[in-house]
Amino acid sequence: MIPILDWQSFRSDPAGFAADLGVACRETGFFLLKGHGVPEALIAETFAAGDTFFALPEPEKARLDIRANGSNRGWARLGSENLDDTTDQVDQKEAFNVGWDLAADDPRVIAGEPFRAPNIWPDLPGFRDTMLTYFAAVHALGVALHRAIARDLGLDERHFEAAFDAPLATLRLLRYPPARGAAGEIGAGAHSDYGSITLLMTDGEPGLQVRPRGGDWIDVPHTPGAYTVNIGDCLMRWSNDTYVSTPHRVRPPARLRRSIAFFLDPNPDAVIAALPGTGAAKYPPVTGADYLRARLDATYQPEPAP
Repeated sequence: MIPILDWQSFRSDPAGFAADLGVACRETGFFLLKGHGVPEALIAETFAAGDTFFALPEPEKARLDIRANGSNRGWARLGSENLDDTTDQVDQKEAFNVGWDLAADDPRVIAGEPFRAPNIWPDLPGFRDTMLTYFAAVHALGVALHRAIARDLGLDERHFEAAFDAPLATLRLLRYPPARGAAGEIGAGAHSDYGSITLLMTDGEPGLQVRPRGGDWIDVPHTPGAYTVNIGDCLMRWSNDTYVSTPHRVRPPARLRRSIAFFLDPNPDAVIAALPGTGAAKYPPVTGADYLRARLDATYQPEPAP
């Protein structure tokens, strides 16, 4: 149901890799990617930095609350999100978001462009450098994967590059505490991702499930060192529903579960419109920023009353 693809084969057989990727993107919208080239040591350092951050006292993390800055950066406290909008059950996870890194005096920040803001950082030695190094590595991988996507869709391999040179990408550290056994408890509610593609690295603890179209929930297998890659709603819309963005969820884990997600959304001014060769457009054009804002506004719980 969820194939394993080897990124190294794109160099030796780009047409074959793109064809296999296309099957996965049309059927389940998920695949596992090995041979990706992101160093194991960097992945381990990023997990370790996340562990250090989440172990901070809550008042220190609260200074970085994501709801206080409006730029999708910072700490999301346990129970502050509700990804499944069909239920009131809140997600049992906490997170820390890092976006495209900009200085406070960057013209895009000064102009108030959507989601253009400096990152906010905890006072932890090496944390910023580790996050930005990892961000750069996975961003490069995500852009490269769009070359295979373009090939599968009959486009020039470089078709997407201009839309991802300064993207609304988010690196998200995630921590799911062990299940408490409460009724209706969920780690992350059923949802589909917002952006173009997501690259997820996990610590191997089970919990992630996918619900293929017309099917029941299935567990996503763990392949050590491989990324779980899935299609987001933005690329489904961009491809005019050629690709599928599949619902998935995280069940409450038996033990602590950690993951590192990289959500690759396009540039804020990129126009998401039906790609050439995909038929009559099913959706009106929308910019990357407007689409992301609409999705985020539906996700976060309001600030608790004082």
